[in-house]
Amino acid sequence: MTAADKPGAPPRADPPPDRPPEPVPLPARRARARASTCPVCGKPLPADAPTRPFCSRRCADLDLHRWLSGGYRVETDETPEGEAAEPPAQPRPR
Repeated sequence: MTAADKPGAPPRADPPPDRPPEPVPLPARRARARASTCPVCGKPLPADAPTRPFCSRRCADLDLHRWLSGGYRVETDETPEGEAAEPPAQPRPR
């Protein structure tokens, strides 16, 4: 039960049926979702940065290097396709 459903509460103000609520423009939503700092060094970004989301070409290249060298990866217990799994180590006899 909401406050508007309680006895004595003012009626709910629903939007008029002929006017739907105005949506938030897509560029404004994207601007809110984006971070305002460089993901590599943390410096603030100018609004018109040509290397967005990075503050400079150097930070963009550092991020690319991390991707290409495997710096961004998720560790798993799965064996990559095409590689044979190593058998579990056997204890040495005494």
